[in-house]
Order: sequence, then C-alpha cells, then structure tokens
Amino acid sequence: METRRRSVVKPLIWNVMGLVMMTLVGLIATGSVAVGGVVALVNTAIGLTLYIVYERVWAGISWGRHGES
Repeated sequence: METRRRSVVKPLIWNVMGLVMMTLVGLIATGSVAVGGVVALVNTAIGLTLYIVYERVWAGISWGRHGES
C-alpha cells in the first residue's frame, strides 16, 4: 500500500504532462492557445480527481495481491 502523498504526487506529475499535450492538441485543433488551454484544464481537473479516487479505491481492495492478509 502506498501513502496518500504518493497517491497524490503520481497523478499530479502525470496530469502536468497530459496538460501540456492536451494544450498542444487543442491548439492544433482550434488554432487558439486559450481554447486549447481551457479544454486542457477542464480535462486535467476531471482526470486528476477521478484518478485519485480510483487509486484510493483500488488501494483498499486486496484482490489479486500476494502475501497480504
């Protein structure tokens, strides 16, 4: 099991990378950095929240783990 801090840092780093990529995709698709940035921020906020919840739920499930009771 990992600490809550690790559970938060991992998706933060992942989402920063996703934010940059989504901004570039939005820029290419719309020609606007502002629109691409807004789309990326909304996507990142939703994805980060869902990822943290998902990881914490799975942290509490013992199915498939070896050597833990």
